[in-house]
Amino acid sequence: MGNPRLRKYLVLFIILLLPSVLYLLLTTGRHNFAHLPVLTYTDELGREQVRKAPQFRFISQDSTVVDNATVKDKVYVVDFFFTRCPSICPIMTENMRKVYDRFKGYEDFAVISHTVDPVNDTPKALAEYALKRKIDGDRWYFVTGQKDSLYSAAFQYLSSAMEDSLAPGGFLHTEYFVLVDKDGQLRSRIDDEGNMIGVYDGTDMQQVNNFIDDIKVLMAEYRLELKENNRFKDKEDE
Repeated sequence: MGNPRLRKYLVLFIILLLPSVLYLLLTTGRHNFAHLPVLTYTDELGREQVRKAPQFRFISQDSTVVDNATVKDKVYVVDFFFTRCPSICPIMTENMRKVYDRFKGYEDFAVISHTVDPVNDTPKALAEYALKRKIDGDRWYFVTGQKDSLYSAAFQYLSSAMEDSLAPGGFLHTEYFVLVDKDGQLRSRIDDEGNMIGVYDGTDMQQVNNFIDDIKVLMAEYRLELKENNRFKDKEDE
């Protein structure tokens, strides 16, 4: 580096190259965009499998069918509740409202709240529950159906639901919010210790805020993917 002429050319090279490198880093999502992890599990044969949402078919508060086709190409979130719940459900519903209000302007976002008490929670009862809480969005589905199907869905969403005469209101269910991507895969964050979270506590405001932040990341991921696909398409059309 003792040659002043060589040093001059090196400085000039850095000055000319650096803006191009920074441009690539700032405009290419692959370099600076954090993707939300997909949940996986190990099956009985020791193989890693992606954890997916179940196949389902339920009835909404409007007496319309809600199934996998309803949320096709949508990011959606799920929880489990019942309208006569005297404990955690009102808190969960109010916190889910915060989530819904943040994303209800997006056509590719939806919420599915499953009752764990289908005998009492008819479509009419669900509609009254939504009306009482002034929830009138057309992509927040309160659903009912066969008890076995609802409870099986809860299990596949890493939640649980069961009748219990000793529990408040006669039912036990988890307080979890769960995030599902457009491919039906469960997504979540990794905590500070490197552990996959999997579910979010719908009664804990900090976790609800984390949930909202992670939905933002997932929605941005799809928008970045669309932007890149359009860019490649434009190049192919040139």
